[in-house]
Amino acid sequence: MKILIVDDEALARDRLRQLLEEGNQHVVVGDAANGQQALEMSGTLDPDVVLLDIRMPGLSGLEIAQHLNAFEKPPAVVFTTAYDEYAIEAFDAQAVGYILKPVRRERLAQALERAGRLNAATISAVGEQAGIENRRNHVCARVRGELRLIPVEDIRYFSADQKYTCVSHTAGKHLIDDSLKQLEQEFSDNFVRVHRSALVAVSRIEALEKSADGQVSIRLREDGQPEEDRLIISRRHLAEVRRRLKGRVD
Repeated sequence: MKILIVDDEALARDRLRQLLEEGNQHVVVGDAANGQQALEMSGTLDPDVVLLDIRMPGLSGLEIAQHLNAFEKPPAVVFTTAYDEYAIEAFDAQAVGYILKPVRRERLAQALERAGRLNAATISAVGEQAGIENRRNHVCARVRGELRLIPVEDIRYFSADQKYTCVSHTAGKHLIDDSLKQLEQEFSDNFVRVHRSALVAVSRIEALEKSADGQVSIRLREDGQPEEDRLIISRRHLAEVRRRLKGRVD
């Protein structure tokens, strides 16, 4: 198998590479020191398995695993971890491959034999059961064949666009595969449903405006990116939008 090693500690990457090369059964196609490198290298090297450290600065292992699912052919994932017994119980309960640090040769071989692809529900369940923060700080778009990470804090709104979702953010607009329902569940603390086809960042709502025909729409805060879309609030969601704005702390 082609294997990509991801760990922010150089010694940990070297240890894994040494164990894999000694076994002479797999090919290490590369190693990455952070999440951005991991996603870029996964896109170009097409690994079969990613050995992925859970705890890293920036993108965590769980968030990287979620973004890897956006690939047309997602690699299998095996987590490397120094977490406590509760995290291990969560990995076992969800049948997720993991290796405890310090890594032992026998356990590495077993984990690679059992390596499998993860879906979003499994990753979420692991994070919840283990008490690991697993809400993404970025969403992942595919732009001209490459993955682009969009910080959630830069997003103005999500809107349905046929079978995709359009992300409007401070640098433009891109399409992602996530459904509005999934995004609403994940980012409910920061976004509010304004109608069945749109979620808006509460912090970016400047004001509500009522037209002559009685429709209520949203005026977004100015952030250097002109907005051509008129975001209408449906009657069904108006009360909740007003409630969220009233409770907002700017």
